[in-house]
Amino acid sequence: MNSEQHNRPIGTFAKAAGGSVETIRYQRKGLLLEPERPSGGIRRYGRADVAWVRFVKSAQRLGFSLDEVAQLLTLEDGTHYSEAAEFAAQHLADVRARLQDLRRMETVLSRLVVQCGSHRGTIACPLIASLYSH
Repeated sequence: MNSEQHNRPIGTFAKAAGGSVETIRYQRKGLLLEPERPSGGIRRYGRADVAWVRFVKSAQRLGFSLDEVAQLLTLEDGTHYSEAAEFAAQHLADVRARLQDLRRMETVLSRLVVQCGSHRGTIACPLIASLYSH
């Protein structure tokens, strides 16, 4: 690996990976190896590190938590197709369940917003009243 490929300080590395210096949290979770710090110097990150962080960020955009990304990474050697498919299917089921919950919340909140807008005077707000009753 040439020095240009492995010569990014953390700020430049984070920007190239599409993140912020908070990518350090990936190191804390064991998702990104922390490069050695030369004596008196700063850590340097390379292209492989940038690709790694982009992978993590892509997985997060699909709703995977950092713990789930760590699980995915254990399956990346190309021999765990069925486990990866099962993992993705379970995640998809979770996403669909959350979507169902969100649709239900939308329906209830839409109804309550309309009810709140139609009440005037000393009558209790339907939204607040419903939150007290549940």
